[in-house]
Amino acid sequence: MITYEDFLAQAASRGEVVNTMLEERLFALVAALTRIADALSAERIPYEVIGGLAVLIHVEEANPEYSALTRDVDLMVRREDLERIKDAALKAGFHYRHTAGVDMLIHSRGVVRLTFGYSSLAQEIKQIHGQDVSVIPVAGLLQMKLRSFRLKDQVHVKSLDAAGLITLAIEHTLPAELFERLTNVRQIE
Repeated sequence: MITYEDFLAQAASRGEVVNTMLEERLFALVAALTRIADALSAERIPYEVIGGLAVLIHVEEANPEYSALTRDVDLMVRREDLERIKDAALKAGFHYRHTAGVDMLIHSRGVVRLTFGYSSLAQEIKQIHGQDVSVIPVAGLLQMKLRSFRLKDQVHVKSLDAAGLITLAIEHTLPAELFERLTNVRQIE
């Protein structure tokens, strides 16, 4: 995985302008993701990156012009793996916490929120900063975003769409209610 310092040096050598605030935050998120992904993988605990970071990973690969930074790492895991996740996370420097109905892993580099559900048949392996991670496919991610439908979810849907990731094949898998929500998001300027 490339370090933040190496990234800055490479950008400077190419004469590129860098938004250091954004890039530093992205590197911190990726560091937290890498740390927990490596810990879970070492223990053969399945996971999928979901949420805003999954949107960013898919959009960065398709068309980085439409990517947007997120604040934290969200992982979908199986509830039955929670005790194993806690043990693996502790070895990696994370501390488990359950508060206000949210399960999370806390580390000095960031917070990882856990969502229980996991579908091991659907995962895709993608790269972010040279690190392989398991990411929910676009079809599943789109459905999650359209079900939650908060303003930030609608922004994420617009990013996926602008990057060309919402194909006709994916549209045809949407239940009528979610297709209607997608249509509504597309009408927003």
